[in-house]
Amino acid sequence: MDGRMLKQLQERVLKIQEELASQRVEGSAGGGMVRVIANGQQEILEVHIEPEVLNPDDVEMLSDLIVAATNDALKKARELAMSRMGSLLGGMKLPWF
Repeated sequence: MDGRMLKQLQERVLKIQEELASQRVEGSAGGGMVRVIANGQQEILEVHIEPEVLNPDDVEMLSDLIVAATNDALKKARELAMSRMGSLLGGMKLPWF
């Protein structure tokens, strides 16, 4: 890969990273009672909790729902990033080492 191709690749990767920063995915748990919004760079942007799950006698359940929704959002963000980067790398003819 020559310098020009490398520079083009770097520019395309930066563009994809910028696009991922603006794309959003949603993870949820408890039938949508807890929703977590992340961007394509795996940054958590928002957490939405329905009042019905706010039970002071069962804080552990709420914690579990938040963790599950967050993991779901991060999984979707990773899949989005892999898809975008895969489309970039799939079109390249890279040498196998």
